[in-house]
Amino acid sequence: MRNIVLLCANGMSTSMMVKKMQDHARQSGYECQIEAHSIDDVKDYADVDIILLGPQVKFQLNKVRSLVHCPVEVIDMTAYGTMNGAKVLEDARKIIGD
Repeated sequence: MRNIVLLCANGMSTSMMVKKMQDHARQSGYECQIEAHSIDDVKDYADVDIILLGPQVKFQLNKVRSLVHCPVEVIDMTAYGTMNGAKVLEDARKIIGD
């Protein structure tokens, strides 16, 4: 099972995206745990399979990458704005090789 963490300013705006991603994972039979948290908690998630940053915190990409041992990417702005959880999950799966 894969562990995917979304980080944003407070962990609240990405919680809607998490629900959309979980729905797609369930429909496609992909076993994963997806959570949303504040970027301030990044060190607590250093060993997950991937961290996805909300577009509003993309300026912290390099800092987050220096603190963790997993891939870190910024969520596509269009997918985020339209709450396209399927695209975000599929993008994450490509990055982690699933």
